[in-house]
Amino acid sequence: MYLIGLTGGIASGKSLVSARLAERGAVVIDADLLAREVVEPGTPALEAIAGQFGASVIDGEGRLDRAALGAIVFADPARLEILNGITHPAVRALTRERISAAEADDPNAIVVYDVPLLAETSVAHGYDLVVVVEAAVAERIRRMVEIRGMSRDDVERRLRSQASDDERRAIAHVVIDNTGTIEQTRAQVDALWETVAGSAAGKH
Repeated sequence: MYLIGLTGGIASGKSLVSARLAERGAVVIDADLLAREVVEPGTPALEAIAGQFGASVIDGEGRLDRAALGAIVFADPARLEILNGITHPAVRALTRERISAAEADDPNAIVVYDVPLLAETSVAHGYDLVVVVEAAVAERIRRMVEIRGMSRDDVERRLRSQASDDERRAIAHVVIDNTGTIEQTRAQVDALWETVAGSAAGKH
């Protein structure tokens, strides 16, 4: 197995890159999807979140109200840290399960773990390669406001809660620039895939 850690700030274009890697044959494990899975109704993590943040973060169907929770934690770094202390261990455990399952299914698999907060966590990892997706901050803000409909204040709070471009670059083996066109980004991913495929073959 060859394991890639894929990261980037909000609206940097990780989804575009991970989708292209999947098209080329990678097994993609999405940390955001796992993060949703670990807070489904009935999970220990959701119970802990309700205990810490109150009933206002649970909707009428017993599910996590992400907007209500986000309004609380992105305005208060201490409370964000509390939330991360609940969800991150649960996500890490599920991640280990999914990576092990992918390797068991195909020992030669190229597995991509798409994780937004790779640079923010101090947990040791075993990635063969760390790929960081970047886009200019002004372009990321435009995408979040115009495409996602977020308020500029909310965008800026979220940006402040994440690592800086320099911090992400410091852990990167490869940086993909997604400020340009989709075709330009895909070309960078395709070049990366050719390199990775050769390196992965060399491991076996």
